[in-house]
Amino acid sequence: MRRTLIAGNWKMNGSRDSIAALLDGILSGVDEVSAADVAVCAPFVYLSQVAERLQGSVVTWGAQDVSSHANGAFTGEISADMLLEFGCRYAIVGHSERRQYHGETDTVVADKFAAAQVAGLIPILCLGEQLEERESGVTEQVVARQLDAVLDRVGAEALAQGVIAYEPVWAIGTGKTASPEQAQEVHAFIRARVAAKAAAAGEAVRILYGGSMNAGNAAQLLAMADIDGGLIGGASLKADDFLTIARSAAA
Repeated sequence: MRRTLIAGNWKMNGSRDSIAALLDGILSGVDEVSAADVAVCAPFVYLSQVAERLQGSVVTWGAQDVSSHANGAFTGEISADMLLEFGCRYAIVGHSERRQYHGETDTVVADKFAAAQVAGLIPILCLGEQLEERESGVTEQVVARQLDAVLDRVGAEALAQGVIAYEPVWAIGTGKTASPEQAQEVHAFIRARVAAKAAAAGEAVRILYGGSMNAGNAAQLLAMADIDGGLIGGASLKADDFLTIARSAAA
């Protein structure tokens, strides 16, 4: 059975003081979370602080990006091995903001997924459509293209060892969210597409929802058959809200 994962993506937010308070708040209530794994993905510069505070707790941590290169003359890049030195378990790859603002292609995202996984990290692969793509009825084509790039690169079995996050771009940071039924439809499509390559992989892979899940809508979203958790943006910056989402996972 797939265990729910609630992962916070802090994006480019935080300071040493605010992160200390946020981590303390999460740790003060995480013992009440029984049916979900809990993780936070922090900016690179705070990973040392996060690792020190969360060491020995049930909360794991990760990075918001990772290089496709192992080392070398790639100024500003951070390799998977570097992240592992700070105890990272996860690395987000292909977030819509990386695709949109940094020009990351499907091929680049697939290479990052492979590099993270080979090094021993669990990549969280983000997929999703823009508003105009949804309105044009091409959501499945867009998601299939993004997914197939990774399937072709690593195979279904390896993909299933990672995590997928469906993030409708029109619902990120806008206050809008896909209805539980809309989200479930795309999650089911993703699972079926992986299963078409390998049935066991399709059943095993965890697919998170990443479009403005919050304390108010989490329970309904997490009740859907193919929604295995959430990649949480703004709500992950408030310990009470983040914990409420995590507690919404059904036992």
